[in-house]
Amino acid sequence: MYLPVAGVEVSPISLALVGFMVGISSSFLGVGGGFIATPALNILGFPMSYAVGTDLAHMMGKSIVATLKHHMLGNVDFKLGGLMAIGSVPGVELGKLMVLRLDSAGQAGPVIRYVYIALLTGVAILFLRDYLRSGRSAADPAFSESRAARTRRGWLTKAPVPPFVSLPRSRIPRISVWPIFGVGFITGLAAGFLGVGGGFIRMPLLLFFFGMPTLVAIGTDLFEIVISGAYGAFTYSLVGRVDVLAALVMLSGASIGAWLGATATMYVRGTRIRLYFAAIVIAAALATALKQAGSSPGRELLATSANYLILAAAALASALILSALILGVKREQKALRKERPQEAQT
Repeated sequence: MYLPVAGVEVSPISLALVGFMVGISSSFLGVGGGFIATPALNILGFPMSYAVGTDLAHMMGKSIVATLKHHMLGNVDFKLGGLMAIGSVPGVELGKLMVLRLDSAGQAGPVIRYVYIALLTGVAILFLRDYLRSGRSAADPAFSESRAARTRRGWLTKAPVPPFVSLPRSRIPRISVWPIFGVGFITGLAAGFLGVGGGFIRMPLLLFFFGMPTLVAIGTDLFEIVISGAYGAFTYSLVGRVDVLAALVMLSGASIGAWLGATATMYVRGTRIRLYFAAIVIAAALATALKQAGSSPGRELLATSANYLILAAAALASALILSALILGVKREQKALRKERPQEAQT
Protein backbone atom coordinates (compact mmCIF):
# COMPACT_ATOMS: atom_id res chain seq x y z
CA MET A 1 0.00 0.00 0.00
CA TYR A 2 1.43 3.37 -1.05
CA LEU A 3 1.04 6.23 1.45
CA PRO A 4 1.27 9.50 -0.50
CA VAL A 5 1.63 11.82 2.51
CA ALA A 6 4.62 9.99 4.01
CA GLY A 7 5.81 8.89 0.56
CA VAL A 8 6.42 5.25 1.54
CA GLU A 9 5.20 1.80 0.48
CA VAL A 10 4.05 -0.26 3.50
CA SER A 11 2.03 -3.45 3.95
CA PRO A 12 -1.34 -2.66 5.60
CA ILE A 13 -1.09 -5.97 7.47
CA SER A 14 2.18 -4.80 9.04
CA LEU A 15 0.57 -1.51 10.09
CA ALA A 16 -2.50 -3.23 11.59
CA LEU A 17 -0.31 -5.77 13.40
CA VAL A 18 1.87 -3.02 14.86
CA GLY A 19 -1.32 -1.25 15.94
CA PHE A 20 -2.68 -4.38 17.66
CA MET A 21 0.55 -5.10 19.52
CA VAL A 22 0.94 -1.48 20.58
CA GLY A 23 -2.73 -1.33 21.59
CA ILE A 24 -2.66 -4.36 23.87
CA SER A 25 0.72 -3.46 25.41
CA SER A 26 -0.03 0.22 25.98
CA SER A 27 -3.48 -0.36 27.46
CA PHE A 28 -2.06 -2.98 29.83
CA LEU A 29 0.97 -0.91 30.83
CA GLY A 30 -0.63 2.53 30.82
CA VAL A 31 1.47 4.13 28.10
CA GLY A 32 0.79 5.56 24.66
CA GLY A 33 3.05 2.97 23.06
CA GLY A 34 4.90 5.60 21.06
CA PHE A 35 8.25 4.19 22.21
CA ILE A 36 7.25 1.10 20.22
CA ALA A 37 5.16 2.59 17.41
CA THR A 38 7.35 5.56 16.44
CA PRO A 39 10.55 3.47 16.05
CA ALA A 40 8.50 0.76 14.30
CA LEU A 41 7.12 3.26 11.78
CA ASN A 42 10.60 4.69 11.28
CA ILE A 43 11.95 1.17 10.73
CA LEU A 44 9.14 0.49 8.23
CA GLY A 45 10.38 3.44 6.18
CA PHE A 46 8.57 6.52 7.54
CA PRO A 47 10.75 9.64 7.87
CA MET A 48 11.08 10.41 11.58
CA SER A 49 8.92 13.55 11.60
CA TYR A 50 6.12 11.65 9.77
CA ALA A 51 6.49 8.70 12.16
CA VAL A 52 6.04 11.09 15.11
CA GLY A 53 2.95 12.82 13.69
CA THR A 54 1.26 9.65 12.42
CA ASP A 55 1.81 7.84 15.70
CA LEU A 56 0.26 10.73 17.66
CA ALA A 57 -2.90 10.47 15.51
CA HIS A 58 -3.14 6.69 15.97
CA MET A 59 -2.34 7.03 19.67
CA MET A 60 -5.24 9.39 20.27
CA GLY A 61 -7.85 7.00 18.84
CA LYS A 62 -6.45 3.94 20.56
CA SER A 63 -6.21 5.68 23.94
CA ILE A 64 -9.89 6.67 23.77
CA VAL A 65 -10.83 2.98 23.62
CA ALA A 66 -8.43 2.09 26.45
CA THR A 67 -9.59 4.98 28.64
CA LEU A 68 -13.25 3.98 28.28
CA LYS A 69 -12.45 0.44 29.40
CA HIS A 70 -10.34 1.61 32.36
CA HIS A 71 -13.12 4.05 33.34
CA MET A 72 -15.51 1.10 33.51
CA LEU A 73 -13.01 -0.55 35.88
CA GLY A 74 -12.79 2.59 38.06
CA ASN A 75 -9.14 3.29 37.18
CA VAL A 76 -9.31 6.87 35.81
CA ASP A 77 -8.77 10.09 37.80
CA PHE A 78 -10.25 12.63 35.38
CA LYS A 79 -9.41 15.62 37.60
CA LEU A 80 -5.71 14.73 37.68
CA GLY A 81 -5.64 13.99 33.95
CA GLY A 82 -7.27 17.33 33.13
CA LEU A 83 -4.79 19.26 35.28
CA MET A 84 -1.83 17.49 33.66
CA ALA A 85 -3.27 18.33 30.24
CA ILE A 86 -3.05 22.06 31.06
CA GLY A 87 0.71 21.74 31.42
CA SER A 88 1.11 19.39 28.46
CA VAL A 89 -0.10 21.84 25.77
CA PRO A 90 2.92 24.21 25.90
CA GLY A 91 5.20 21.16 26.21
CA VAL A 92 3.82 19.60 23.02
CA GLU A 93 4.24 22.89 21.16
CA LEU A 94 7.87 23.27 22.26
CA GLY A 95 8.64 19.64 21.36
CA LYS A 96 7.14 20.06 17.90
CA LEU A 97 9.21 23.19 17.23
CA MET A 98 12.37 21.33 18.28
CA VAL A 99 11.61 18.44 15.90
CA LEU A 100 10.90 20.74 12.96
CA ARG A 101 14.13 22.67 13.60
CA LEU A 102 16.12 19.41 13.71
CA ASP A 103 14.27 18.11 10.65
CA SER A 104 15.23 21.18 8.62
CA ALA A 105 18.86 20.58 9.62
CA GLY A 106 18.65 16.88 8.68
CA GLN A 107 19.35 15.77 12.27
CA ALA A 108 15.90 14.74 13.53
CA GLY A 109 16.44 10.98 13.18
CA PRO A 110 19.72 10.53 15.07
CA VAL A 111 19.00 13.12 17.79
CA ILE A 112 15.54 11.73 18.58
CA ARG A 113 16.90 8.17 18.66
CA TYR A 114 19.70 9.13 21.08
CA VAL A 115 17.18 10.82 23.39
CA TYR A 116 14.97 7.72 23.17
CA ILE A 117 17.83 5.45 24.18
CA ALA A 118 18.77 7.57 27.20
CA LEU A 119 15.21 7.97 28.49
CA LEU A 120 14.16 4.37 27.91
CA THR A 121 17.26 3.02 29.66
CA GLY A 122 16.72 5.27 32.68
CA VAL A 123 13.04 4.33 32.99
CA ALA A 124 13.81 0.60 32.68
CA ILE A 125 16.39 0.80 35.47
CA LEU A 126 13.89 2.62 37.70
CA PHE A 127 11.19 -0.01 37.20
CA LEU A 128 13.54 -2.98 37.59
CA ARG A 129 14.84 -1.50 40.83
CA ASP A 130 11.28 -1.08 42.10
CA TYR A 131 10.39 -4.66 41.12
CA LEU A 132 13.40 -6.03 43.00
CA ARG A 133 12.50 -3.97 46.06
CA SER A 134 8.96 -5.28 45.88
CA GLY A 135 10.37 -8.81 45.84
CA ARG A 136 12.39 -8.06 48.97
CA SER A 137 9.35 -6.66 50.73
CA ALA A 138 7.40 -9.82 49.87
CA ALA A 139 10.20 -12.04 51.21
CA ASP A 140 10.65 -10.00 54.41
CA PRO A 141 7.40 -9.49 56.37
CA ALA A 142 9.06 -6.75 58.41
CA PHE A 143 9.55 -4.74 55.20
CA SER A 144 6.03 -4.59 53.81
CA GLU A 145 5.16 -3.11 50.42
CA SER A 146 3.07 -0.36 52.00
CA ARG A 147 5.91 0.59 54.33
CA ALA A 148 8.40 0.55 51.45
CA ALA A 149 6.09 2.71 49.39
CA ARG A 150 5.74 5.27 52.16
CA THR A 151 9.51 5.63 52.47
CA ARG A 152 10.25 6.29 48.81
CA ARG A 153 7.04 7.43 47.06
CA GLY A 154 4.77 10.42 46.99
CA TRP A 155 7.27 13.15 47.84
CA LEU A 156 5.86 15.51 45.16
CA THR A 157 2.55 15.53 47.05
CA LYS A 158 4.32 17.38 49.88
CA ALA A 159 5.11 20.53 47.84
CA PRO A 160 3.91 23.46 50.05
CA VAL A 161 3.01 25.86 47.20
CA PRO A 162 -0.70 26.78 46.83
CA PRO A 163 -3.23 26.33 45.32
CA PHE A 164 -3.98 22.78 46.42
CA VAL A 165 -6.42 20.14 45.19
CA SER A 166 -7.72 16.85 46.55
CA LEU A 167 -7.53 13.69 44.40
CA PRO A 168 -9.49 10.96 46.24
CA ARG A 169 -9.48 8.57 43.26
CA SER A 170 -5.67 8.61 43.33
CA ARG A 171 -5.64 8.36 47.15
CA ILE A 172 -3.99 11.79 47.40
CA PRO A 173 -5.80 13.91 50.03
CA ARG A 174 -3.89 17.12 49.23
CA ILE A 175 -1.40 18.19 46.55
CA SER A 176 -0.21 21.44 44.98
CA VAL A 177 -1.27 21.95 41.36
CA TRP A 178 2.25 23.04 40.33
CA PRO A 179 3.88 19.57 40.40
CA ILE A 180 0.90 18.34 38.35
CA PHE A 181 1.41 21.09 35.77
CA GLY A 182 5.14 20.28 35.75
CA VAL A 183 4.54 16.60 35.04
CA GLY A 184 2.15 17.63 32.27
CA PHE A 185 4.73 19.94 30.70
CA ILE A 186 7.52 17.34 30.80
CA THR A 187 5.36 14.62 29.27
CA GLY A 188 3.90 17.05 26.73
CA LEU A 189 7.44 17.90 25.67
CA ALA A 190 8.11 14.17 25.24
CA ALA A 191 4.92 13.82 23.18
CA GLY A 192 5.84 16.66 20.85
CA PHE A 193 9.52 15.76 20.52
CA LEU A 194 9.46 11.96 20.53
CA GLY A 195 5.99 11.24 19.16
CA VAL A 196 4.92 9.42 22.30
CA GLY A 197 2.07 9.95 24.70
CA GLY A 198 4.67 10.53 27.40
CA GLY A 199 3.39 7.52 29.31
CA PHE A 200 6.78 5.85 29.78
CA ILE A 201 7.84 9.05 31.58
CA ARG A 202 4.51 9.90 33.24
CA MET A 203 3.97 6.38 34.65
CA PRO A 204 7.10 6.41 36.85
CA LEU A 205 6.31 9.98 37.93
CA LEU A 206 2.77 9.04 38.97
CA LEU A 207 3.86 5.84 40.69
CA PHE A 208 7.04 6.93 42.44
CA PHE A 209 6.66 10.70 42.90
CA PHE A 210 2.87 10.91 43.43
CA GLY A 211 2.54 7.50 45.11
CA MET A 212 -0.54 6.47 43.12
CA PRO A 213 -1.89 2.89 42.89
CA THR A 214 -0.63 1.13 39.76
CA LEU A 215 -4.01 0.60 38.08
CA VAL A 216 -5.20 4.18 38.70
CA ALA A 217 -1.90 5.47 37.32
CA ILE A 218 -2.45 3.36 34.18
CA GLY A 219 -6.01 4.56 33.57
CA THR A 220 -5.26 8.22 34.31
CA ASP A 221 -2.17 8.14 32.13
CA LEU A 222 -4.18 6.82 29.20
CA PHE A 223 -6.78 9.58 29.65
CA GLU A 224 -4.07 12.26 29.55
CA ILE A 225 -2.62 10.61 26.44
CA VAL A 226 -5.96 11.15 24.68
CA ILE A 227 -5.64 14.90 25.29
CA SER A 228 -1.94 15.33 24.53
CA GLY A 229 -2.17 12.95 21.56
CA ALA A 230 -5.09 14.90 20.08
CA TYR A 231 -3.30 18.21 20.41
CA GLY A 232 -0.03 16.77 19.10
CA ALA A 233 -1.73 15.18 16.09
CA PHE A 234 -3.51 18.46 15.33
CA THR A 235 -0.33 20.54 15.43
CA TYR A 236 1.61 18.02 13.31
CA SER A 237 -1.23 17.87 10.78
CA LEU A 238 -0.97 21.64 10.31
CA VAL A 239 2.57 21.17 8.98
CA GLY A 240 1.68 18.09 6.89
CA ARG A 241 3.40 15.45 9.03
CA VAL A 242 0.40 13.15 9.68
CA ASP A 243 -0.48 10.29 7.33
CA VAL A 244 -4.15 9.80 8.25
CA LEU A 245 -4.53 6.63 6.16
CA ALA A 246 -1.67 4.92 8.00
CA ALA A 247 -3.07 6.03 11.36
CA LEU A 248 -6.51 4.59 10.53
CA VAL A 249 -5.04 1.24 9.46
CA MET A 250 -3.05 1.07 12.70
CA LEU A 251 -6.14 2.03 14.71
CA SER A 252 -8.11 -0.91 13.28
CA GLY A 253 -5.76 -3.27 15.11
CA ALA A 254 -5.06 -1.01 18.08
CA SER A 255 -8.72 -0.70 19.14
CA ILE A 256 -9.04 -4.47 19.60
CA GLY A 257 -5.70 -4.69 21.38
CA ALA A 258 -6.51 -1.78 23.71
CA TRP A 259 -9.74 -3.40 24.91
CA LEU A 260 -8.01 -6.73 25.59
CA GLY A 261 -5.05 -5.11 27.35
CA ALA A 262 -7.23 -3.05 29.70
CA THR A 263 -9.25 -6.15 30.61
CA ALA A 264 -6.06 -8.10 31.37
CA THR A 265 -5.11 -5.64 34.16
CA MET A 266 -7.93 -7.17 36.23
CA TYR A 267 -5.95 -10.40 36.52
CA VAL A 268 -2.31 -9.30 37.02
CA ARG A 269 -0.68 -7.79 40.13
CA GLY A 270 0.81 -4.30 39.96
CA THR A 271 4.36 -5.53 40.57
CA ARG A 272 4.14 -7.93 37.62
CA ILE A 273 2.79 -5.15 35.39
CA ARG A 274 5.82 -3.02 36.29
CA LEU A 275 8.15 -5.92 35.40
CA TYR A 276 6.53 -6.26 31.96
CA PHE A 277 6.85 -2.50 31.56
CA ALA A 278 10.60 -2.61 32.26
CA ALA A 279 11.16 -5.54 29.89
CA ILE A 280 9.47 -3.96 26.87
CA VAL A 281 11.17 -0.61 27.53
CA ILE A 282 14.58 -2.34 27.49
CA ALA A 283 13.73 -4.01 24.17
CA ALA A 284 12.66 -0.67 22.68
CA ALA A 285 15.92 0.95 23.83
CA LEU A 286 18.01 -1.85 22.28
CA ALA A 287 16.07 -1.69 19.00
CA THR A 288 16.51 2.07 18.76
CA ALA A 289 20.24 1.73 19.48
CA LEU A 290 20.56 -0.88 16.71
CA LYS A 291 18.66 1.37 14.31
CA GLN A 292 21.02 4.26 15.02
CA ALA A 293 24.11 2.06 14.68
CA GLY A 294 22.73 0.69 11.41
CA SER A 295 22.39 4.17 9.91
CA SER A 296 26.12 4.17 9.09
CA PRO A 297 27.22 2.80 5.68
CA GLY A 298 27.97 -0.92 5.72
CA ARG A 299 25.90 -1.60 8.85
CA GLU A 300 22.50 -2.12 7.26
CA LEU A 301 22.18 -5.52 8.98
CA LEU A 302 21.95 -3.77 12.35
CA ALA A 303 19.01 -1.67 11.17
CA THR A 304 17.28 -4.84 9.94
CA SER A 305 17.93 -6.48 13.32
CA ALA A 306 16.29 -3.50 15.03
CA ASN A 307 13.17 -4.12 12.95
CA TYR A 308 12.91 -7.73 14.07
CA LEU A 309 13.76 -6.95 17.70
CA ILE A 310 11.10 -4.30 18.27
CA LEU A 311 8.42 -6.36 16.55
CA ALA A 312 9.47 -9.52 18.41
CA ALA A 313 9.39 -7.68 21.75
CA ALA A 314 5.94 -6.28 21.03
CA ALA A 315 4.73 -9.72 19.91
CA LEU A 316 6.12 -11.37 23.06
CA ALA A 317 4.54 -8.75 25.30
CA SER A 318 1.21 -9.21 23.51
CA ALA A 319 1.42 -12.98 23.94
CA LEU A 320 2.21 -12.69 27.67
CA ILE A 321 -0.66 -10.26 28.23
CA LEU A 322 -3.11 -12.44 26.30
CA SER A 323 -1.93 -15.46 28.29
CA ALA A 324 -2.48 -13.59 31.55
CA LEU A 325 -5.97 -12.63 30.40
CA ILE A 326 -6.91 -16.18 29.36
CA LEU A 327 -5.52 -17.74 32.57
CA GLY A 328 -7.24 -15.10 34.69
CA VAL A 329 -10.60 -15.73 33.04
CA LYS A 330 -10.17 -19.50 33.49
CA ARG A 331 -9.34 -19.08 37.21
CA GLU A 332 -12.36 -16.84 37.64
CA GLN A 333 -14.66 -19.35 35.94
CA LYS A 334 -13.22 -22.18 38.03
CA ALA A 335 -13.84 -20.23 41.23
CA LEU A 336 -17.42 -19.54 40.17
CA ARG A 337 -18.03 -23.24 39.47
CA LYS A 338 -16.79 -24.08 42.99
CA GLU A 339 -19.09 -21.51 44.57
CA ARG A 340 -22.24 -22.76 42.85
CA PRO A 341 -22.35 -26.23 44.53
CA GLN A 342 -21.76 -24.58 47.93
CA GLU A 343 -24.64 -22.16 47.33
CA ALA A 344 -26.88 -25.06 46.30
CA GLN A 345 -26.07 -26.93 49.54
CA THR A 346 -26.96 -23.94 51.68
